[in-house]
Amino acid sequence: MGRFPLLSLGGFLLMYPALLVAAPAEDVRLFVRDATRNGHLRLPGRFWHITDLHLDASYHLADDPTKVCLSSKGAPAANAGPYGDFLCDSPYSLIQSAFNHMNHMTPQADFIIWTGDSPPHVPAFELSTDLVIQAIGNMSETIRDHFPTLPVFPALGNHDYWPQDQMPGSANAIYQAVAKLWAPWLQDEALRTLCEGGFYSQLARPGLRVISLNTILYYGPDKATANDTDPAGQFLWLQGTLERAAQNLEKVFIIAHVPVGYLPFTRDVTAIRKRHNERLVYIFRKFSHVITGHFYGHTHRDSVMVLLDEEGKPVNSIFVSPAVTPIKSVLEPYSNNPAFRMAFYDAKDFSLLDIWQYYLNLTEANERRRADWRREYVMSEAFGLEDLRPQSLLQLALSFRLPQATSFDKYFSHFMVSYDERIRCRDACKLNQVCAMLHLDHRGHSKCVRGRSLQDSNVLL
Repeated sequence: MGRFPLLSLGGFLLMYPALLVAAPAEDVRLFVRDATRNGHLRLPGRFWHITDLHLDASYHLADDPTKVCLSSKGAPAANAGPYGDFLCDSPYSLIQSAFNHMNHMTPQADFIIWTGDSPPHVPAFELSTDLVIQAIGNMSETIRDHFPTLPVFPALGNHDYWPQDQMPGSANAIYQAVAKLWAPWLQDEALRTLCEGGFYSQLARPGLRVISLNTILYYGPDKATANDTDPAGQFLWLQGTLERAAQNLEKVFIIAHVPVGYLPFTRDVTAIRKRHNERLVYIFRKFSHVITGHFYGHTHRDSVMVLLDEEGKPVNSIFVSPAVTPIKSVLEPYSNNPAFRMAFYDAKDFSLLDIWQYYLNLTEANERRRADWRREYVMSEAFGLEDLRPQSLLQLALSFRLPQATSFDKYFSHFMVSYDERIRCRDACKLNQVCAMLHLDHRGHSKCVRGRSLQDSNVLL
């Protein structure tokens, strides 16, 4: 049998790579279940999604809690420990512990997507172009050291530029620097468009293309592109790339830092500029038969969305992954525990099957002085879903409308990455969350949030 030993579990006799034998029993059981969906044996594809590392190299344990990290901006990090504090960005020890855990997890991934933001949340005068490049380089090298053989598909975040948010729609020092840093992972054509506009596309495996968008070009605070209808020509490039993918019978994963759609924690605010959001939604609807999944970061929270077409039919599944950094401002009522995830997809049609979310209880890790990363939840099991295809996510979102739906409390706890289960999201908070899940365009979203409650809001178009 060579390196593929036989493994018998739950009545199934399967051939798996030797590496899988070391997996925890629960992980193997879930993997077997995903591999045998609908009675057919087919190993699912899988990839890691990491985002918002936000390394704060200044982090150290100090007698003065206001001096622990620059990212707290003078607020006292009173609960600082070896793996960080909720008022600080990530110490290097936290990031290393995450990668160490990923590296020992089985089954191993096909590739990694990394959706941006390496530098910390500090005032602009604390950074420079060179320091931003240094932070991205540090994280790139750390990922490569831990995963020397895995393909990595990165995307640029709004902090991956100096000054932050001000990404131009033309070639610059940072685009050129990251092209050099990411050259071991990307091919020549991808590097060319990365140098010119901070975006690229590349095949991840036969039949599956990753398109990495630079959504910072559409980000509201970006003054450099505020008056551009198509910054860096990315819309034109995106449509052409999707058309060629359709012609070549490829499926596409969209990755980017700032997500499409509306923010779930506020009212009627898009993550990117509204006019650019409308155009992206139009393109994504037009090519929904080509796109099988969207993966974003930026919000630091765990959320899902389902793209509906103009008739209200679910056509795309969208996932926003929570951050590795646990940072929050002193004014925020909650934060997130550090997290990363593994996503599983159908190896035939590349649709999404499941997500395994891993997290670190930061308070516990600091108390025990040990980083015990563990699985927070399996999405299909947590919500009783067959898979994570658009129809399943639509049914999940619609179930949250019911007043007695306790599953929404579970969803909101995951939204915070188990930060504090005592915090509840009710009334306007819940309305914002569910409308953001269901409506990515202005017409549908405004109609949804105008309802005084989920019961009298017109959720479907």
